[in-house]
Amino acid sequence: MNIWSFSASHRDLDLDLLERLGLVGPGLARDVVAPAPGRGVPGTGDAPTSGADAPAARGAVVLTTCNRVEVYVEADGAAEATARVEEVVGATTGLPRHAVAAALTRRADGDAARHLLRVASGLESMVVGEREIAGQVRRAAVRARALGTSTPALDLLFEQASRTSRRVEVATGLGTVGRSVVGVGLDLAGASLPPWRQVRAVLVGTGSYAGAAFAALRSRGVLDVRVHSRSGRAEDFASARGGVAVDGDGLVDAVADADLVVSCSGRVGHVLDAAGVAAARERATDRAERLAHEPDPLGRPLVILDLALRRDVDSAVGDVDGVLLLDLATIGAHAPAAGAGPVAQADALVTDGLDELARRELRRRVDAAVREEALALTAVAEREASVASREPRAARREAFARRHAALLAAKAAAVARLAR
Repeated sequence: MNIWSFSASHRDLDLDLLERLGLVGPGLARDVVAPAPGRGVPGTGDAPTSGADAPAARGAVVLTTCNRVEVYVEADGAAEATARVEEVVGATTGLPRHAVAAALTRRADGDAARHLLRVASGLESMVVGEREIAGQVRRAAVRARALGTSTPALDLLFEQASRTSRRVEVATGLGTVGRSVVGVGLDLAGASLPPWRQVRAVLVGTGSYAGAAFAALRSRGVLDVRVHSRSGRAEDFASARGGVAVDGDGLVDAVADADLVVSCSGRVGHVLDAAGVAAARERATDRAERLAHEPDPLGRPLVILDLALRRDVDSAVGDVDGVLLLDLATIGAHAPAAGAGPVAQADALVTDGLDELARRELRRRVDAAVREEALALTAVAEREASVASREPRAARREAFARRHAALLAAKAAAVARLAR
């Protein structure tokens, strides 16, 4: 397949370095496949020209989640793919190339495919078996197609990953018990909160992960959810789900009223810093003193759950009096282990998925090769047809038979070439 993956996750790196790599976004795929001197535009058929610095990448898909950054590349060779990915990741993150090289794990072809199928099935997740990753893998492929950076081989690989993920979910039950990073985070937070129906929550973010967090809050009985987003989408997001939008001016007040803040915007820069949270706690204290009939709201800490890889919440917030800050490192330390039986069953399904991928890839390549051979014969066939139209019927039948035999030979040649 000539496919390579370059990955970094919570399994390999500390979260501070992973956060730095988290500056990578879907648009990086365009930089990976961008034409350079000496190379035509990928996918256009433009002929390459001379030039030693030409990138060899034909396609790229970028997958980023709260605890991983991965780039999948179809390229002419390992050296070219590696150089291009290290170059663009370094330029995006500001990390020196040697640091990028040390941080990224490279896998080729079958190993890259197995890794993606395991990732999509939740087997490489911080919380093994979590299901959010399946949607993230699917959306990564959709974005790459929209950007024009995917290829038929990458499309097939990601489609197979989604197929395998669905089979793992149905057959093993790993995804049916509510296992998720959000779920574990809320479990940890719950120990310091009022009963869930009494919890007042603020949700920061309006992306797909925020949608999963909102649903998780609702499933636990949280009725009062305020939504804030720097993207300007809070109103639409909240109204569609029964929440209340909060603008930037109202964020400190919302936090002052809250028992729980869940933040997963993933945008560059902190949404909450120590000064802002301290101000919110001061306002909460003032209100508590004015509302003598209300039980002391500050008897419990304000729990802040930061689920963003690029931290939404300044780590100094954890030092503010009366605040309990939980982040991905905390969740990773408390993630429950999955049972050995379901994991082994899931791994077997991944192996089956790889076998199916190999068969589908062979069919794809045969079909592509046959089309190529057929196109090469088209001009000859058209000329023969033109001549035959002026000849007797027997000659026309003979010309048709020759064209049919040539097409069969083209298919046989393509199959034989791919089988070698």
